[in-house]
Amino acid sequence: MAISRELYPSEDDLPYEEELLRNPFSLRLWWRYLVARTEAPFKKRAIIYERALKALPGSYKLWYAYLRERLELVRNLPITHTQFETLNNTFERALVTMHKMPRIWIMYLQTLTAQKLFTRTRRTFDRALCALPVTQHDRIWEPYLVFVSQKGVPIETSLRVYRRYLKYDPSHIEDFIEFLINSSLWQEAAERLAGVLNDDQFFSIKGKTKHRLWLELCDLLTQHATEVSGLNVDAIIRGGIRKFTDEVGRLWTSLADYYIRRKLPEKARDVFEEGMATVVTVRDFSVIFDACSQFEESMLAYKMENLDLSDEEGEEGEEATVGDEGEDVRNDVDLSVAKFEKKILQGFWLHDDNDVDLRLARLEHLMDRRPELANSVLLRQNPHNVEQWHRRVKLFEGNPTRQILTFTEAVRTVDPMKAVGKPHTLWVAFAKLYENHKDIDNARVIFDKAVQVNYKAVDHLASVWCEWAEMELRQKNFKGALELMQRATAEPLPEVKRKVAADGNEPVQMKLYKSLRLWTFYVDLEESLGAFESTGAVYERILDLKIATPQIVINYAMLLEEHKYFEDAFKVYERGVKIFKYPHVKDIWVTYLSKFVKRYGKTKLERARELFENAVEMAPAESVKPLYLQYAKLEEEYGLAKRAMKVYDQATKAVPANQKLTMYEIYIARAAEIFGVPKTREIYEQAIQSGLPDKDVKTMCLKYAELEKSLGEIDRARGIYTYASGFADPRTDPDFWNRWHEFEVQHGNEDTFREMLRVKRSVAASYSQTHFILPEYLMQKDENMSLGKAVDALKQSVVAEDDMAALERKIAPPVSSTPAKDSGNRMLGFVSAGVESQDVGRQLATNQEEIELPEESESEDEEKVEIAQKDVPTAVFGGLVKRKEDLDEDGDGGEGKSKPSEAPLGALERIKRQKRG
Repeated sequence: MAISRELYPSEDDLPYEEELLRNPFSLRLWWRYLVARTEAPFKKRAIIYERALKALPGSYKLWYAYLRERLELVRNLPITHTQFETLNNTFERALVTMHKMPRIWIMYLQTLTAQKLFTRTRRTFDRALCALPVTQHDRIWEPYLVFVSQKGVPIETSLRVYRRYLKYDPSHIEDFIEFLINSSLWQEAAERLAGVLNDDQFFSIKGKTKHRLWLELCDLLTQHATEVSGLNVDAIIRGGIRKFTDEVGRLWTSLADYYIRRKLPEKARDVFEEGMATVVTVRDFSVIFDACSQFEESMLAYKMENLDLSDEEGEEGEEATVGDEGEDVRNDVDLSVAKFEKKILQGFWLHDDNDVDLRLARLEHLMDRRPELANSVLLRQNPHNVEQWHRRVKLFEGNPTRQILTFTEAVRTVDPMKAVGKPHTLWVAFAKLYENHKDIDNARVIFDKAVQVNYKAVDHLASVWCEWAEMELRQKNFKGALELMQRATAEPLPEVKRKVAADGNEPVQMKLYKSLRLWTFYVDLEESLGAFESTGAVYERILDLKIATPQIVINYAMLLEEHKYFEDAFKVYERGVKIFKYPHVKDIWVTYLSKFVKRYGKTKLERARELFENAVEMAPAESVKPLYLQYAKLEEEYGLAKRAMKVYDQATKAVPANQKLTMYEIYIARAAEIFGVPKTREIYEQAIQSGLPDKDVKTMCLKYAELEKSLGEIDRARGIYTYASGFADPRTDPDFWNRWHEFEVQHGNEDTFREMLRVKRSVAASYSQTHFILPEYLMQKDENMSLGKAVDALKQSVVAEDDMAALERKIAPPVSSTPAKDSGNRMLGFVSAGVESQDVGRQLATNQEEIELPEESESEDEEKVEIAQKDVPTAVFGGLVKRKEDLDEDGDGGEGKSKPSEAPLGALERIKRQKRG
């Protein structure tokens, strides 16, 4: 074939051609030539490639570049184009020398796969696997598996390829199983999956657990039950149930589904029942029960549909067989087996297809059994749960036989040492069941067995004995009840104790004779049914065993009192107070003392005093108050008043601090009633100085002051108020100051009222050192503020204003609107006591370093300083008033007299006049 002239080398190619003539086997020269002709047509470059490959047939670089360009040439061409065949031939020529290069093989195989040449592609894959070493086979198998997974590839071909691949790499069996499932090859997929599960060394490359693989196998076997054979599906699923406790309910439903698909509904029902009877979680039970109920409903609906159809066919069949009644069906050789069975078995109830009522009853029975089945699940979780057994018995209410069977199973199953709850209640309920049905003999048998059980606690066994005795009482068998209690409280023999101690496992029956509950019940029976002597013997036995309670001691003593054994009762009280400590002995002491005083009164006064002294000596401070009150009442009624006062005095010192005020009030009330009101003064003074809390001291002082006021001792009352003021903060306790205020208003004068205000201010200052501290923004030196503005600012800044400041505001004269020039030198926050101007005047008058004040100038009217002034009651100054009047007369002749209505002079004015004088 001639080559067109345009494909011949041009003048630009001559330098490359000349070099190639000199060295035709140089890869570098050929590559430079090809790079220089990158923009040339492919035909011309193909000729250069062919010349180069003829000279260098073993160059991978040239073959790879050549094949890449040829692939690029056919990229957008249809697979039927002739260029593909040329490309395939080029690959074949390349593989003659490049058969060890996997990249060339992969390019060729991908090209053939795209061309849909199945046979040629398969053979080429096989050639590649034969040519390449085993270490590079994984690069070939990957596109090989993609190829056989395509649609159109025969299934047998794909299976053979996958099987060969598994021999190369068995770890990818999951891919094979997935391919089998996608190809609907259920049989081999199930076999392969079962083989994987049987392999203990299998490791899933996809991260699947054995449990998940089990579930996949179960789904595969159940959903395709008719297509899979040769595998023991029942054994496989049951093995999964035993091995995997998670989602057991799903595995049971899968097994039942398998039998349903195999058209074995009765077997499926048995599987459902077995699953509900074996699962141990409520969740699994709910899954199985819902699936079972759904199965029964679907079967019922299916039968009802078939019944309607069979009724229509039956009517037609009856018409057709009217004339055939005399014929023998055995002679009809053309009759099918189904029709033969139908004709032969017609009329038999076992062959009746109309079993809708049976299936409906079966569904209702299943629904009715749900509570019982759910209870069985909970009991399988913990068979020693007593509460669940009681609930199970209630489920069978109205069916005594089932209840008896349930109780029998319960008492046989529950271990008292492991029981959750009180196991003795099962025995008691079991016996009451027989009692309710008038079977007393069997109830006694149940109780007799119950008392032989080794319970965890003695109280459980004692409860059984008490219930047994109560049953005998209900049956009017009083003697039998007493005999039971005697039998229960009997102490084991020493030989039996030694034998049990040697064994090392002491049952509760050995400790029963010390059960307080049993003895309490026994003593109640004896009091109700027995004699006095036997009841006393039981009480003595309780005391000897050292299991008595304070209430038992009191009951025993009251029993003796009822039968006129008073001294014996007091002896029992004495034993009780020796046995018990506080606080348990408190009731015994109170009862003992009250009974003794009531019995003997003043006949045995010294003995009673000795008892009270012992009682208050043993009692703690919190419990001593009622005893002292009883003691004092005894002295008041039968003893001496002075001794009663002494008892009250001891009580005020013995009770705790929170009860002292109450005790003093009682003490004062009794002293006033017996000795008169003046006697209470020393009690009040003792109470005030006895270390009471501050609030109680204040209360006591108020009462003391009221007493003195009622007696007319006003000065003494005022002194008490003055003393009590130190315990009353004016800000938090205004009631005290209001009462003092009312007292002064009624009984005081101006001096005493001023003294009260002074005391109030000093107390307020002692309780709070930050009473009149202004906010920081008001503390600037250049801030000019009058007294009223300062108080208003304090109110706005939430600073409380005391009563003294309010009083001074009331007596202060109105402030001029012109601010004082020297107000910046005043101390903000300082509240005057009313004598500030007087004190300042005296200090300035006697000051050695006197301040020179400027004389009045012509512009005095313009620069006149106005100082805020306020009236001060003269009673505050006392003897200083006369001196003030003398100073005023010296400063300004009779001006003060000529102007009596003029306001008092300010401090600055008085100082000026003193300088001039």
